[in-house]
Amino acid sequence: MFSFMDKEKDYSNLHRMLVIKYFWAVMKRFKISFFSIIFFVIVTAALDIFIPLQYLRLWNVLSANKFDLVSVAQSIILFILALNLLRWLMRRMVGFFNTYFQANVMAGLREQAFSYMIGHSHSFFANNFGGSLTQKINKYARAFEKLMDKMVNDGLPLVIRSVGTVWAIYTLLPKYAIILAIFCVVFLVTALIYTRFKLKYDVIAALSDTKTTGALADSISNHSSIQLFAGHDYERGRVGGVIQDQKKATLFNWYLWEGLGSIQAFYSVSVEFIVFWMAISDWRVSLISLPIIVLLQSYMARLTENLWGFAGIVRTFYDAFADAQEMALVLDTPYSVCDKTEEEIKNVKGKIVFDNITYIYENNNTKVFDNFSLTIKAGEKIAIVGSSGAGKSTFVRLLMRLFNLEKGKILIDGVDIATISQMHLREQIGFVPQDPVLFHRTLMENIRYGRRNATDEEVIKAANLAHCDEFIDNLPLGYDTYVGERGIKLSGGERQRVAIARAILKNAPILVLDEATSALDSESEMLIQDALHNLIAGKTVIVIAHRLSTIREMNRIIVISEGKIIEDGTHNELLTKEDGIYKKLWSIQAGGFQIN
Repeated sequence: MFSFMDKEKDYSNLHRMLVIKYFWAVMKRFKISFFSIIFFVIVTAALDIFIPLQYLRLWNVLSANKFDLVSVAQSIILFILALNLLRWLMRRMVGFFNTYFQANVMAGLREQAFSYMIGHSHSFFANNFGGSLTQKINKYARAFEKLMDKMVNDGLPLVIRSVGTVWAIYTLLPKYAIILAIFCVVFLVTALIYTRFKLKYDVIAALSDTKTTGALADSISNHSSIQLFAGHDYERGRVGGVIQDQKKATLFNWYLWEGLGSIQAFYSVSVEFIVFWMAISDWRVSLISLPIIVLLQSYMARLTENLWGFAGIVRTFYDAFADAQEMALVLDTPYSVCDKTEEEIKNVKGKIVFDNITYIYENNNTKVFDNFSLTIKAGEKIAIVGSSGAGKSTFVRLLMRLFNLEKGKILIDGVDIATISQMHLREQIGFVPQDPVLFHRTLMENIRYGRRNATDEEVIKAANLAHCDEFIDNLPLGYDTYVGERGIKLSGGERQRVAIARAILKNAPILVLDEATSALDSESEMLIQDALHNLIAGKTVIVIAHRLSTIREMNRIIVISEGKIIEDGTHNELLTKEDGIYKKLWSIQAGGFQIN
């Protein structure tokens, strides 16, 4: 059973080197900018330490009360001005280089993540939520931004300033430098230990936040069900309980942060008391001057301010690496379906052979096909019939090489599809799904997706053949109308006509129709029957049949059950078989009851 301690273990043992590996793959394209940023940050932090020493020189000159040293004092002031201008310039250089660097790297990381992720297999996307994958890409780029910002603005300056402060004081007052060095070590070690201890509570708070987000999204996305079933009060109570749990986890987490702040404040007050108690004692016996005491106070204030943010730096690094790790693991996951070669088939005729294939569904280890064989001649029109779970959809997905076979092979025109590039293979197959999903783009763009280099005239011609013009012409923006997420602004029948228009435009030699007219009313179905007749002419056609009335004219009808062919013949031949499954299904549907 999952526990928060398991999550903490996973969270604390991040694959940081894996994240750095993929970050660096993009960062190295801009390495001049990266190392320039590092250089400018180091110079800026070093100047933060060096400039106060010049003020000490100035105070020493002024405290001598000798007016003939005015020119010396003025030269020191001019030098300080030059140093401040140099520091200003270095900070501006850090800002400009960092802006250029981060914008380019973040864009590169998103491209890197999307380009690799989109190449994963159908199974990968079936096992992951689209929203979750999108979030991983964004978190991956944002994690880099957080890491870079913390390193440039806090992490690297903290190291330079802490070491530089101790070194500067050591050149003047060694014993004070030792005290400050001990203070730095104790402060940083305490913050590191405390932050690691608190990490599991950060995880709990983060998980509670995720749970709240999920509960809100679940209720809001199902608002129609809440209204129809009068579930308002129930949902308020359910979501309210989740919100209260998040509040408790967040409060406890914030209280822990206050605890760390209290410890750090105690350390700061204590070391300041010790240093100034010693300084006053040394001043009494002329071992230390007032300008040096002022310098000590200035250095200690800056040092404490820098150290105070160390816990936040550690936390940000943990969180950023955790966010980036999710995407890094995706990048490190090999494709389950890979191109072995880039071979292509020239002048595809469309003969398809399933040669003793075996396929086991990986999610539940179910054997869908076992030594299954089928030959489809070039230009032949066949229908695949069977009950739900018989393997009809898997048959199509294997043909399109969305999955790998356990054994056997599938050939097109005698060429094993495992040796063909996936892109080339799928370019040879037109597919009209039962439930088409469209992009949130214009109708013109959605139809053109069938052949992305098609002209507007070709798109409109394909749309007319699929009778899309009958609803597009009534839209105020026509082909420039956005269809909404997943095509939600269109009816099921309109989406299916768009899918048919895509297939007409693609004009591939092999066509797969997954009950392409199932979402159409009878009148609309009749309107596009001739379009389908034109579409299938001269092609090898595979129809996944649910409504048997649509497949009477097929050359062959294949009835499968549990991954095996149990009947094969024409419509009339299969109706003559006594106790045949196809005859039984036909009798049921002809009687008015349809099995899907």
